[in-house]
Amino acid sequence: MLTGKAKLAGVIGWPVGHSRSPRLHGAWLERYGIDGAYVPLAVPPGRLEEVVRALALAGFRGANVTIPHKEDAFRACDVVEESARRAGAVNTLVFEDGQIIGGNTDGWGFLENLREQVPGWDVTAGTAVILGAGGAARAIAAALLDAGCPRLVIVNRNTARAEALAAALRQGGAGDGEEAGRIRVAAAPPLAEAALLVNTTPLGMQGQPPLEIDLSPLPDTAVVADIVYVPLDTALLRAARARGLRVVEGLGMLLHQGRPGFQRWFGVLPEVDAALRTHVAADIPREG
Repeated sequence: MLTGKAKLAGVIGWPVGHSRSPRLHGAWLERYGIDGAYVPLAVPPGRLEEVVRALALAGFRGANVTIPHKEDAFRACDVVEESARRAGAVNTLVFEDGQIIGGNTDGWGFLENLREQVPGWDVTAGTAVILGAGGAARAIAAALLDAGCPRLVIVNRNTARAEALAAALRQGGAGDGEEAGRIRVAAAPPLAEAALLVNTTPLGMQGQPPLEIDLSPLPDTAVVADIVYVPLDTALLRAARARGLRVVEGLGMLLHQGRPGFQRWFGVLPEVDAALRTHVAADIPREG
C-alpha cells in the first residue's frame, strides 16, 4: 500500500509502453515490501531536461532512461559518473541533494548476465566481436575493456560509425597507448578468432529483419550473446545452440542493469532469480 512517504521512480522514454522495466521494478517492490512505486513516463523528444528537473522537484528518487533520450540525459546531468562517461550515454538518473546524477548500468548488466549464464566465463579468454556501433555497443565494449578483455573488434555496416565508436573508446580509456592496440574495426566479423560474439543491433528483434550470419567459423569454445529479448529466443541463439555453443539471452541484461538503480532509489540491492525471469518474461513472445 502506498503512503504519503512512498519512494517514487520510473522509466522515461518515447514511446515507453513497450518497456518491461515497470513490471521488473514492480515485482521487486512487492517482493521486498517497499512503500514505493515505479511508473512509465512518456516524454517526447526535446522535453527531457524540463521533465527530469520537475520530477526531482516533485520528490522522485530518480529514473531509468530509454530510447530516444539517453544522450539528452547525459547533457541534462549536473554530475556524470564514470560509467556514463565511458558509455557516452545515461540510462540511470539519481536525484540527490538537489543534483541530477547520471550513470550507465548497461555494461555492468551485460557482464553480470554473462557471468550468470556462463559460469566460469573468463573475460581474458580472447577476442570479443561486437556487432553494431550504437549506444548499447559502446556501453558493452567499454565494460569488456575495463574488465580486461584483451582484444575487441567492432563490426558495423556503417564503417564510419564503427570507427567513431572505436575512437571514442580509445580516448575514454587509460590513454597509455595500450587501449588503442586492443580495439579495431572490421568490415566482416572475424569469427574464427572470437571467444565472444555479441549482437547489439536490433536485427532479429520482433518486427526487424533477421540477423544473417554464418556461425560455422566460430571456435567450439565461443560464447554467443544477443541483447535482443523480444523474442526471448532469437534465431541467432538457436543457431548457436545448434552448433553446440554456449549462449547468453538478452532478458538477463535487462534484469541485471536495473539492480543498481533500484538500490539507489529504494535502498535494497535486489536479486535476479528464476522466479523473477519467469514473471518478467510472461508477456514476451518466446520466438519471433
